[in-house]
Amino acid sequence: MGDRQRDGYVLTTEATGIDVARVHRWLCDESYWAAGRDYEVVARSIEGSLPYAVLYGTEQVGFARAVTDGATFAWICDVFIAAEHRGRGLGRWLVDSIVEDLSGRGVARFLLATRDAHDVYRRSGFTVLEGPGRFMEIDRRPTRAAILGHA
Repeated sequence: MGDRQRDGYVLTTEATGIDVARVHRWLCDESYWAAGRDYEVVARSIEGSLPYAVLYGTEQVGFARAVTDGATFAWICDVFIAAEHRGRGLGRWLVDSIVEDLSGRGVARFLLATRDAHDVYRRSGFTVLEGPGRFMEIDRRPTRAAILGHA
């Protein structure tokens, strides 16, 4: 996968590039989908996923992770760009890089969920889920209402 560079930013999959405390703060304090998530849960989720970080100098300014078997399926989640770095296409670069990397391994199906960024992800090739009635879930997240826009 290797590091990528663009306009002074570096996108990396190196674990040393992940500032777990910063990712926890973003997800816990600034996201609607992971509000209040415990630090230990964030740390374990990163360990169990393929994490990506966007760095500006030595500062981490973006994050996403892919939950994947590395062969057939990937769920892209926890996509976050620090507020002061938004509007520069970093989120799309991050998602496109994950799709490119995993497609290179043969992964043909990607899933993600969003409450309000459909247009952003359409630019990366995502479409509304076809046949949603085939999918079933158990969702015990305390943030479920906010995620679904019922809050």
